[in-house]
Amino acid sequence: MPDTSAGLSPEVVAYLATQRLGRLATVDRDGAPQNNPVGFRYNPDLGTIDIGGRNMGASRKFRNLSTNPRVAFVVDDLASMQPWRPRMVEIRGHAEALRDQDYGPGFSGEVIRVYPDRVISFGLDPA
Repeated sequence: MPDTSAGLSPEVVAYLATQRLGRLATVDRDGAPQNNPVGFRYNPDLGTIDIGGRNMGASRKFRNLSTNPRVAFVVDDLASMQPWRPRMVEIRGHAEALRDQDYGPGFSGEVIRVYPDRVISFGLDPA
């Protein structure tokens, strides 16, 4: 199971490019975890994961970052069921809640930007 201390490997970047949904876990001010499906994209200029949405600025996950910037982001799927071949990337790190961003048509101006501190992956090698 490859583990990098910060950056995303070419294998992880290539896998993320094939996926559209992930799950972002944040923690509220009372310490309660929250985990939500989110749309995302890799930002090659910064080496970050950028998460957008239709009403991101009003979301609990966006507000949670004001009291605790620690996050976990997971993308996974099944490459095959016969043989069983799951694939997974987990990115643990910190995030910032940004306003006035241009994520694209249909998205609000708020973005959550995830900075990887630790990346764990498995099943990405086609062999």
